[in-house]
Amino acid sequence: MYRVSSFVPRFAKALLGGAGLATLWVNLAPASYYDMIEGRLLDLDLPRWLAPLPFSLTPMNIVADGLMALFLFFLGKELWEALTLEHGPLKGRQAILPAGLILGGLLGAAGVWIVTGQLVETAAEAGFATGWPVPLGTDAVLAFLVGRAAFGPGHPALHLLLLIAIATDILALLIAGLAAPEVSIRLAWLLLPLVAALTSWALFGRAPAPDAPETRRRAGLRLAPYVVAGFLSWIGVAASGLPPALGLLPVIPAIAHADRSFGLFAEAEELLHDPLNRLAHALCWPLTGVLFLFGLTRGGIDLMAFAPTTVTTLAALWLGRPAGMLILGLGLAAALGLRLPQGIGLRDVLRIALILAMGFTIPVLSLETALPGGAMQEAARLGLALSLLAGPIALLLGPSPAPRTKA
Repeated sequence: MYRVSSFVPRFAKALLGGAGLATLWVNLAPASYYDMIEGRLLDLDLPRWLAPLPFSLTPMNIVADGLMALFLFFLGKELWEALTLEHGPLKGRQAILPAGLILGGLLGAAGVWIVTGQLVETAAEAGFATGWPVPLGTDAVLAFLVGRAAFGPGHPALHLLLLIAIATDILALLIAGLAAPEVSIRLAWLLLPLVAALTSWALFGRAPAPDAPETRRRAGLRLAPYVVAGFLSWIGVAASGLPPALGLLPVIPAIAHADRSFGLFAEAEELLHDPLNRLAHALCWPLTGVLFLFGLTRGGIDLMAFAPTTVTTLAALWLGRPAGMLILGLGLAAALGLRLPQGIGLRDVLRIALILAMGFTIPVLSLETALPGGAMQEAARLGLALSLLAGPIALLLGPSPAPRTKA
């Protein structure tokens, strides 16, 4: 099993540090905390063809809509390599089990949210299925932190856990954007990221011919064209009505990259010098700050916010996601006669499902569009924080047996 880079635990600690500071602040001086994160830095009166609603820059949306796009790019890069590159773990029949676990987790979380909400929700602003996209996402960096402690750094189950968490997070944010009731998707704007990606791929991203001049080879290694393409792509995605945090994902396939995968967040990739890996490596330290700021601006937990929405959130994450993963994922594998990946047992899959019952970063990003503001959002945020207790519970299951072979 490959070694995972040390920056992933650093991300998790930065996120928890920011959220811890925000929680202390919001419970001791809530007025100043909300003044800080919601303070208007700049009011933008943009043309209606660019932004149909008035727009203000605040610390909260600068981090969530702008800086978090860098984090989603980082995750998207790993998922793209898993899907396409040689030795990628999502190719052929080996993709069926992870796909079943991912889909089962999404369906289970949404289904239990809807059922539980109908049974216990009392908020006047809640209607049928209000907020169902909230529990779809999980938290890739916190899942890794717990998974490494549960499985050990060399266990293949840690790789499967990361794979499911990353794919779940990206799909969850996309679904949340499409399902937001007040969002009108303006498809014409999606031509901008498409054109930006195709142009950068045609001019710079394609592998040069063996007889190509040296200038052509050097052009393919430059990062500036991809940065420009990413900026245009972000504008197009944001203007389309989709979550701006997804704005950099369309250009990932256009960026020149290595021809094989060394594994998710593999330490060996730090030695690669293709543009995609260089961009990812350049983000490692800045993303530590980004995740701290995200925790600070979106992770403040009002400890007095407990309400029926908190129960709905916990039921969706603790019951719905694990049940959906096990029923659909393992059921699909059994129906197709698939074996579990080498070195992974049923107990490992159960523990993965329990670890992914944690939900924080992506669910918190979804709160603003999925739920009415105020009490319901704060109650759900408290539920997301409490869901992190699934991590310590997973550790109580005892150590996993070491894998028989190393990849």
